[in-house]
Amino acid sequence: MSEMAMSFTALAGFVVGALAVIVYRDQIEAPRRRDDVSDPGVTALPQGIASVLAVLPSSAVVLDAHDRVLRASSAARAFGLVKGDRLMVAELLALARKVRRDGEIRETGIDVAGTKFGQEITSFAVRVAPLGSVGQVLVLAEDQTERRRVEAVRRDFVANVSHELKTPVGALSLLAETIQDAADDPEAVTRFAARMQHEAARLTYLVKDIITLSRIQGAEPVPAPTQVSIDEVIGDAVDHCNTRAGAKDITLVTGGAEGLRAWGDEELLVTALRNLIDNAIAYSPEHTRVVVSTRPAGESVEISVSDQGIGIPEDLQERIFERFFRVDTARSRATGGTGLGLAIVKHVAASHAGEVSVWSKEGSGSTFTLRLPAFGGTAIPAHPDISLEAAQ
Repeated sequence: MSEMAMSFTALAGFVVGALAVIVYRDQIEAPRRRDDVSDPGVTALPQGIASVLAVLPSSAVVLDAHDRVLRASSAARAFGLVKGDRLMVAELLALARKVRRDGEIRETGIDVAGTKFGQEITSFAVRVAPLGSVGQVLVLAEDQTERRRVEAVRRDFVANVSHELKTPVGALSLLAETIQDAADDPEAVTRFAARMQHEAARLTYLVKDIITLSRIQGAEPVPAPTQVSIDEVIGDAVDHCNTRAGAKDITLVTGGAEGLRAWGDEELLVTALRNLIDNAIAYSPEHTRVVVSTRPAGESVEISVSDQGIGIPEDLQERIFERFFRVDTARSRATGGTGLGLAIVKHVAASHAGEVSVWSKEGSGSTFTLRLPAFGGTAIPAHPDISLEAAQ
């Protein structure tokens, strides 16, 4: 059982226990109201139960002996579990009748279609318990949709990582065997050794990207943001990419406003910008250029990376920031790409309370724009020697 499921079970157990105490106290201390209520199945809720249900984050419903809803939380109505005085989910209704019949607490999971916020399917962890001695039943339903989505993403991530790691590891193993068999052929050994270096470098990049992504993917704010010089970030990122650009005779050009500063983590920003430049180089033909430009934008600083590459089809532009997604799989593998670069950029932007966007047209290239909060609240070019206190 997962930690969240255990937490829900514990909370549900506490609530059921608390409500049972309230019901018992009400039955012992409060005068019976049967003179006013001919059918015990429609007895009003004991005092205190309504207050407990009102503060629960989960969907809570109390049914009487005839399956009419005596009380439903706002969450239960928002999710469409309850309309008027009726419980709308047949599976929950059947479970409530079983609990009323034998008095046993039951737990299950259900998927409900067409509920809150336009979600196609909402998943609930459900706990149903008897309430009192007059046939009332308590239904607690906790929305588990986001938790399941996160678990699915985690599973996909592990599966993708396993697949991506198998390729270079398998290649290294095969190349090692080939070199061993070709020990008497110096030329073959040299050729295969170079290939092993390439695969080892690819493996190194993949592991580093996985570590970086795992560190920042929670979208938590940078713990200790500092004043960051955008000029220095661009300079470091371009230096990292010069060798790859030179191999394809691609010119790296920088321009725009100078002296801009942002709040953030310099190392993460260099990593994000390096990934954007590397991506531009990988998808650009030889003898072209990649332009890195900056400009102030109100309370933000914008860094744009433009290339003259193959472009991105419009229907794929929303997916390019997904982990391991590749527009051109063959090209990405040939260049040693990990498929994590743009995902890292997205998470770095989120951790800086910024964003990344893309403009692209097939055959005309792409422009990625990283938007970050400006240091001091306004993106005004600062003198390189400006102090932190003066800028504030």
